[in-house]
Amino acid sequence: MSKVLKFSADIEDMNKKSIFDRRGQLGFTLIELIVVIIILGILAAVALPRFVNLQRDARIAKLQAARGSVSAASALVHATAFSRAGIADTAACAGGGTADNVTGPVGTVCTESGLVNMVYAYPAVTAIGTAGILSMAGLTGVFNPTAADLQAEGYTYTVAGGVATFGVIGATTPATCFFTYTQPTAPNTAATISGLSTLGC
Repeated sequence: MSKVLKFSADIEDMNKKSIFDRRGQLGFTLIELIVVIIILGILAAVALPRFVNLQRDARIAKLQAARGSVSAASALVHATAFSRAGIADTAACAGGGTADNVTGPVGTVCTESGLVNMVYAYPAVTAIGTAGILSMAGLTGVFNPTAADLQAEGYTYTVAGGVATFGVIGATTPATCFFTYTQPTAPNTAATISGLSTLGC
């Protein structure tokens, strides 16, 4: 009989212990709550500016992509013009006209989409509507894009002399969110593409 009483006393002790354990788990201590609030504050301080900055990062990435396209287009036209060695094409180009492949101050080269104007074997800086570096870069789905086509893709394009300025729509300060393409001004010189100006993106 003493064994049974001892056993029931052990059960009673276990029940008391489990009740006390449950009481200790009813809530958080003040220190635990403060630590959680501090961690949330740190996360908000680090993550929130990053989320706000995503639009700026997207504009810079778009500008970098456009610069890569312009650079590739320039190199492609240059290589094509020299591979054709100034010999005029015999067949008409897509969209009409025949390329002369002249590597002098004025020339044309044929692409799958149409004629591209050249200056010293590099794409010419031309106004919107005339095939040049803008058409060759392929920033839109249209070979010779209009201002509306460019705007729909989120780009801006302006010409001043032999310099074309490419930008993106939505920049906070467009005057400091761009890159330029400058056509060559003499034989045996290359077209130059500036670095990105991203301060106002």
